[in-house]
Amino acid sequence: MSNSQSATMPAGGESFSIRSILAPLMAVVVGMIMVILDSTVVNVAIPELVDYFGTDLKTVQWTVTGYTLALSAVIPLAGWMTDRFGTKRIFLLTIALFTIGSVLCSIAQTPEQLILYRVIQGLGGGMVSPIGFAMVFKLAPPDKRGSVMGVLGIPMLLAPALGPVLSGWLVEYISWHWIFLINLPIGIVALLVGARFLPKSERKEGTRLDIVGMLLAPVAFAMLAYGVSEGGTSWSSASAITGLSVGGGALILFIAVELLQKQPLLELRVFGSSDFVRGILLSWLSVIALFGCMILIPLYLQNVKGYSPLETGLILLPQALSSAVGMPIGGRLFDRIGARPLAMTGLTLISVSLFLLSRITVDTSLGMIILSLVMVGLGMGLTMMPLNTHVLNSAPRQWVTRVTPLTTAAQQVVVSFAVAGLTGYLTSQIKSHGADAGAAGNPLVAAVAGFGDTFFLAASLAAVGVVFSLLLRKPKKAAEEKKEGSREADASMMMGH
Repeated sequence: MSNSQSATMPAGGESFSIRSILAPLMAVVVGMIMVILDSTVVNVAIPELVDYFGTDLKTVQWTVTGYTLALSAVIPLAGWMTDRFGTKRIFLLTIALFTIGSVLCSIAQTPEQLILYRVIQGLGGGMVSPIGFAMVFKLAPPDKRGSVMGVLGIPMLLAPALGPVLSGWLVEYISWHWIFLINLPIGIVALLVGARFLPKSERKEGTRLDIVGMLLAPVAFAMLAYGVSEGGTSWSSASAITGLSVGGGALILFIAVELLQKQPLLELRVFGSSDFVRGILLSWLSVIALFGCMILIPLYLQNVKGYSPLETGLILLPQALSSAVGMPIGGRLFDRIGARPLAMTGLTLISVSLFLLSRITVDTSLGMIILSLVMVGLGMGLTMMPLNTHVLNSAPRQWVTRVTPLTTAAQQVVVSFAVAGLTGYLTSQIKSHGADAGAAGNPLVAAVAGFGDTFFLAASLAAVGVVFSLLLRKPKKAAEEKKEGSREADASMMMGH
């Protein structure tokens, strides 16, 4: 086997050049940048959307929650749809749907319309990254996949850095409508390049769609997110109890259906691995802390400190850059020392930075805020890829290919819960501090106290993650899977949006 490899690999290495697949690669990269960018641009625009529509934060946060729930609903369908209708056709269809949703968002007249159109965006965008990764993975020869997949990592690093800055500039100097409308020319370019250069793929017959699971999952996740959002204000309210009850009931039915299906929408039996459960729970805690910070910081900078949207985007830039620095370091160290020390280090950085932010005041210096953001970004860079790889290595061998859609979809659901829960908690804490201060109290002081409480909650969750990381252990079959070379590609796909 080694002789044949040595004979063929040099030839493949000499004949293959990234330039030979540059056109289809660019079609995928353009589509992915557009979708991932849109996951970050809305955060900076939230205060502007609250003012424009004359509504409250709890309503506007559903533009983020609805989008992430829609992403989670369609990610598991990617494999079935590409098998049934062809990879190229579905990729172009999802880009078109995302572009249409973006245009609709730009003309929304009410917050309810914007939420609905963001759901349409999410339904289109959810499958772009998993399908794009799979297409390029097939285009590249085995000995060149690492470098080719590295090119696809560009949008995952650039988009989070550029999103807040671009959003801030558009909101401040043009209009919030353009954070969505800018996707129209990008989407048209992606469609034209994709239609011309993406290779056609064969359809596969015999795959069955889990219709019951497909119907139950969105109901369960959406209602649970709604219940968590309402619970942030009052856990005993009728809306919170209804959301949690309906969502919990649908979730129990969904789990039962998936465990009985021969071809389930999500392979839940993988949770039978204790190593997998430890890894996935830890990654969820990391995601909650990260997205809590990504939502809360823009609100604090604009509503309390009075920074403009563009200034806010520039202040957030060091977090994305430090994450880009930490990610390759974490990837290299994982092979040597495993996930546990990296998770402990990264989550410690995150928890310390969030504890610092929990002590913010009206007069907190910008330098302290940026330092905290850099710590959060570096902590996430060190933590995310090692944890994702650890989760893949922990999955039973026969389900490795089914883990990526499961973990990616679950991550989006957790993001929606984090956004809904933390914004609901922030709103309730600001009201509580305002009521305690009375009519003569300073509303700005009450707002700062509410932000401090919410940062403390996020910091506490990250601290729980630090303790929980002590339970991680190296999966027994990690070395075996590493030999087959599938780990790196799948781990990259898990990064999702």
